Amino acid sequence: MDASAAARAWVDAWSRAWPAADPGPLAAVYAEDAVFRSHPFREEHQGREGVLAYARWAFADQEGFRGCSFGEPAVAGDRATVEYWAVIVEQGREVTIAGVALLRFGSDGLVRSQRDYWAVEPGARTPPDDWGR
Repeated sequence: MDASAAARAWVDAWSRAWPAADPGPLAAVYAEDAVFRSHPFREEHQGREGVLAYARWAFADQEGFRGCSFGEPAVAGDRATVEYWAVIVEQGREVTIAGVALLRFGSDGLVRSQRDYWAVEPGARTPPDDWGR
């Protein structure tokens, strides 16, 4: 298993899914028994279907999409850390989401576990110059 390639596949899947508000591309990168926690204080989602259910729920709140970016994955062994930055429209106003995903891959290159930490700020913000490296 090449964790760098697996992390790039994860970035590609989210880069397609989030702007389209379509969880479909995510199915290809999560293991059937994946565990996903979208925020430290939220309940975890179990299995690939749990990940897709979370994405459907999250995308439903998204009234508009202005863009997203993903940083270069930092990879060690079977794990990767990836920063993300997005500007979306919720409740009629732009908000910026800045976060990081902690990923662990199985021997097949699929995500076995994911924990995200993120913050939301009103308005459209641009990332700092050193972001994502």
